Amino acid sequence: MSNNDYQICRRCVMDTTDPDIAFDSHGVCNHCHTYDALMMEHHFGGESGKRKLAEIVENIKIAGKNNEYDCVIGVSGGVDSSYVAYIVKESGLRPFAVHLDNGWNSELAVKNIEQLLKRLNIELYMHVVEWDEFKDLQLAFLKASTPDSDIPSDHAIVSLMRQIARERKIQYILSGCNLRTETHIPRAWSQGHGDWKYIKSIHNRFGTVEIKTYPHTGLISQLWYRATQHWVDILDYVDYVKRDAKRLLQEKMCWQDYGGKHYESIYTRFYQGYILPRKFGYDKRRSHCSSLICSGEITREEALEELKHEPYPVELQKQDRDYVLKKLNLTDEEFEEIMNLPRKSYWDYPSYGKSFYQNPLFKVANSIRKRTRAYIKQL
Repeated sequence: MSNNDYQICRRCVMDTTDPDIAFDSHGVCNHCHTYDALMMEHHFGGESGKRKLAEIVENIKIAGKNNEYDCVIGVSGGVDSSYVAYIVKESGLRPFAVHLDNGWNSELAVKNIEQLLKRLNIELYMHVVEWDEFKDLQLAFLKASTPDSDIPSDHAIVSLMRQIARERKIQYILSGCNLRTETHIPRAWSQGHGDWKYIKSIHNRFGTVEIKTYPHTGLISQLWYRATQHWVDILDYVDYVKRDAKRLLQEKMCWQDYGGKHYESIYTRFYQGYILPRKFGYDKRRSHCSSLICSGEITREEALEELKHEPYPVELQKQDRDYVLKKLNLTDEEFEEIMNLPRKSYWDYPSYGKSFYQNPLFKVANSIRKRTRAYIKQL
């Protein structure tokens, strides 16, 4: 990309490293407009949020009145999931916590989970992945050369929560996903998290170990789960301010900050802070900071200043590089070969998305749906 082609949003810090970004006549990007629309339609703060949250809590209690637990929550040691655990207990619910140990937990993440659940008196189910399987799947994604190598973890934790809820006959799953801090996410940077066909196709092509125990969810199971379970992004019903949540967790739960979004995982820290910027030119801090700019938690100037620096300390990057390569049984030469592979995307491999979204019939139907919605709004 030449300097003449480069553009950065005048409201946030998203730029043309997102190949699909679009700007209006004022230089504001599509992600900011999406943020505004989603916040207006799906976020409830203040008294409205309190009423909505009270309704949700009451429905959860009714649905789970005959069970030992009335909801499932995921815990990672990060701020979002930790705050969910806190407000769920404050709301009088009986959560069952689920954690996926994928072999990459930092010591701080483990300590945060232990301290949090002990103080809140929440029972934990920890699923430890079969390492040879999971390592092979992660290596397959690296060899596939797509910018989404955290998908094996993301898909597994959602599938695991779904499965645990089904086994325990729990109807509600409460998530730490939220609009205020997670809207500026380019599809080109990462997609296919729920797409088992995509995951399986990459492993079939690049993997060497048979997948037997990895938690996953196929298309039919996804449809069944969506029909029988309620997935609630509960932070969209509170006035969630990340810095305030961190302060509360530090004061009441002895929680410690880990320095970056999803950096509770060593692999995620290394992938987002080292591989993505160097190989793909993607800096996920742009996404995270842009959401925080729109939510008013930081200024654009503060975000631009942060982006002048390395994603995390260079010395720690070197330590992480050595650790990741050793744990994945990669030599320096093999890792450099992976880094130099031609860049690919989700659309270069078989997937549910490719089967449906690029189908001409789907495109026609989707176009009709959009026009119908636009017409109804005008009435």
